[in-house]
Amino acid sequence: MTQITESIKKVTTGWLVMETIAGYGVDAIFGIPGTHNLEFYRPLSALGIRPVTTRHEQGAGYGSDGWSLQTGKPGVVITTSGPGLLNALSAAGTSYCESRPMIILAPGPARGAEFADKGTLHETKDQLAAAAAIVEWGRRVQTAEEAVQAVHDAFELFATTRPRPVYIEVPLDLLEEEADIAAEVIAPREFAAIAAPDQALVAEAAKLLASAKDPVILAGGGSRQAAAELRAVAERLQAPVVSTLNAKGVLDERHPLAIGSALRLAAARERAQNADVLLVVGSKLGEAELWVEALEARGTVIRIDLLETQLGKNQRADVGIVGEARATLAAIDAELAASELAPRDATAAAASVEATRAAVRAESFELSATNTLLAEAIAAALPENAIVSTDSSQIAYWGLLNTLRVSTPNSTPYMATYATLGYGLPSALGARIAAPDRPAFTVTGDGALMFSMNEFITVIEQKLDVTVIVVDNGGYAEIKQNELDAEIAPVGVDLVQPDWAAVATAFGGNGQRAANTAELAAAVTAAVAGGGLQLIHIDQATFDASEAAA
Repeated sequence: MTQITESIKKVTTGWLVMETIAGYGVDAIFGIPGTHNLEFYRPLSALGIRPVTTRHEQGAGYGSDGWSLQTGKPGVVITTSGPGLLNALSAAGTSYCESRPMIILAPGPARGAEFADKGTLHETKDQLAAAAAIVEWGRRVQTAEEAVQAVHDAFELFATTRPRPVYIEVPLDLLEEEADIAAEVIAPREFAAIAAPDQALVAEAAKLLASAKDPVILAGGGSRQAAAELRAVAERLQAPVVSTLNAKGVLDERHPLAIGSALRLAAARERAQNADVLLVVGSKLGEAELWVEALEARGTVIRIDLLETQLGKNQRADVGIVGEARATLAAIDAELAASELAPRDATAAAASVEATRAAVRAESFELSATNTLLAEAIAAALPENAIVSTDSSQIAYWGLLNTLRVSTPNSTPYMATYATLGYGLPSALGARIAAPDRPAFTVTGDGALMFSMNEFITVIEQKLDVTVIVVDNGGYAEIKQNELDAEIAPVGVDLVQPDWAAVATAFGGNGQRAANTAELAAAVTAAVAGGGLQLIHIDQATFDASEAAA
C-alpha cells in the first residue's frame, strides 16, 4: 500500500468550512477522525491547523475549552455523526452554562435520508434536535454556501453578544461534495460594533458610586476582557473587588483591593451584600457561584451586562446598563474622573479587604480544614505563572479556588455551574497547547481523574508538558457525606484506587508520590523541570500538611 504523505486538495464543503474557520485565526481543532467526518480533516495540514486527537469526544470538548480560554477564540470540536456528537454534548453543556464560545462540527444523514430508520452506520433518531437542545443554536445546512454562512454567523455571535456554543451539521453527501465559492465569501468578516452604553445611565451609575461610602465591585465572567478598566474603577473608588470563579484573576488577587473568588463563602458574599453601592459586572449571580439561592444585596445595585435579559436575573438592578464591560467601565471611569470625588483612604480599604480575606480563610477551615491545609500546600508549591485547571472535586471548590492567588483571568479553567467530572485534565492540555510558555497543571480528585485518564496518552502524543496533581480521598467523598447526611448507609462511593504513579508511568509519563509539604514542593519542581506527562499522587488521608498552616 502506498503511503500518502500529503492530502490531495479536493475542495469539498468540508474544506470550505475549515478554510472559513481558519480565516478567523483558529489554528487548532480537537476531535476524533471517523468514517463520516474525513472531509473536515482533509484540509487541516494545508490550512496550518493542528489536529488534537483526544481519546474521547468529551475530552475534545474540554480540551477546546482550555484552548479557547487562553486564546480568546472559540474552541472547535470535530465529531463523527451519532455517538461522537453525543459524547461531546457534556462539553457543549459546560460551554453553554459558563458562556464560552465553541463550534461543534459533525456530519449528519445525507439529504433525503433524515429519519429513515434503516440501520445506517451511527444512525440516530434526531441528532440535530439532541444538540440543539444543549447549544445556543444548532443548524443543519443544505448547501456549501449555507455551511460557510453558518460559520460566519457563529463568529458574529461570539463577537457581538453573549458567547455560547453552536452546532453545525453538514449532511454527509454535502460534506463530501466538491464546491466552488468565491474567496471573498469565505474571508473573515468585520461585525458591527457593540452599541455604546446609554450615557445617561453611565452618568447615573458614576454619581451613585462617587457618593458611596462603601462601594464594592462584583466581577463576573463578562468582565474578563476588561481587567484594566475594572482595576481603574476599583482604584479610583478604593472599592474592594470580589469575583465569581469565572472571573478569578480579573483583578490580580495579590492587589490590596482583591478579595478573590470566594463568593461561595459567607464572609466574601456578605461583603458584597452589605455594600451601600454594589457594581455587578457581567454575572448572572447564579446559585452555583453563590451557594445560596440569591445574593440579596441590601444597598443600591448597578449591573452591567451585554444582554438586557440578564440585568434583573437573580438580583434586582436599581441601575441596569446594557453594554460591553470594557467600554462601559471606561465610560464610568471617565465620569468619575470628571467628578469631584472625595479622597479615598487606600490604607483603610486595604485593611478591610485583608480582614475579609482572613475571615474567608477561617471559614474555609470550618468547612474543611483538611482540604484547606492541603490546598495551601499545593498553592505554595505551584509556579507563580502556572495555568491550573481544576475539576468538580473537593480539593478545588473547598480548597484551591479559595486559596490560590492568580494575577490574570483564565488562569484557573473551571466550570462552576455545569460542575462536571473529567474536565480538569483535557482542559489543561488544551491550555498548554494555546499557552506553551506557561506551566500547565491540573489539580483534581481521584474520582474526577478516572473520567479522563485516557487523555494521559493525548498529552504524550502531543508532546505536551502537563502536570497532574491527583488528590486521592478514596472515592466520591462529597457524595458519601451527602448519603450520610440523608441517613443512607454509604453505597457506591468508596472506590478501589489504582497505583496512580504507576499508571502515569505506564502511559509513558512519570509518576511520583508526595506525603508532606516538602515532598510536594520538591515533586512540583521536578515535574516542571522534567516536562512531559507528570503525575503527583497525594493520599489525602495520610498527607501531612501541617507546615502549610504556619
